[in-house]
Amino acid sequence: MFSKIVVGGTFDGLHEGHQRVLGCAFENGKSVVIGLTSDDFAARFRTRAVSAFSARKSAVDKFVKGFGKEYEVVPINDSYGVATLSEDIDCIVVSEETLLRAEEINTIRFKKKLPKLSIIVVPLVLDADGNPLSSSV
Repeated sequence: MFSKIVVGGTFDGLHEGHQRVLGCAFENGKSVVIGLTSDDFAARFRTRAVSAFSARKSAVDKFVKGFGKEYEVVPINDSYGVATLSEDIDCIVVSEETLLRAEEINTIRFKKKLPKLSIIVVPLVLDADGNPLSSSV
């Protein structure tokens, strides 16, 4: 069991893939930091409009409260969030499609002389056509 796990995303339209990533973080950590993209950051890289931060945070809060563990939701304004800043985080949970980002985070942490994060990769959830489930299309 990890002490503190970080997970990040936009989590718009909280689908099964999001739920698996969040669930994995809560199953493997004593506490979880959820980096939730700010409205400005989400607008910069999304091809369609996303729900407001407050609505996405509300959906995340509702889902994760059932795990009964300590957590916090923090806004993130870049691709790395708190993962490159905090010494007390010891693990990151990502999907297969965001594994490279976790590796970049570990490179940044190394340069900052921070401990490397363990990485847990959650397999993508596929839709009926065999495509990765996504709320960005």
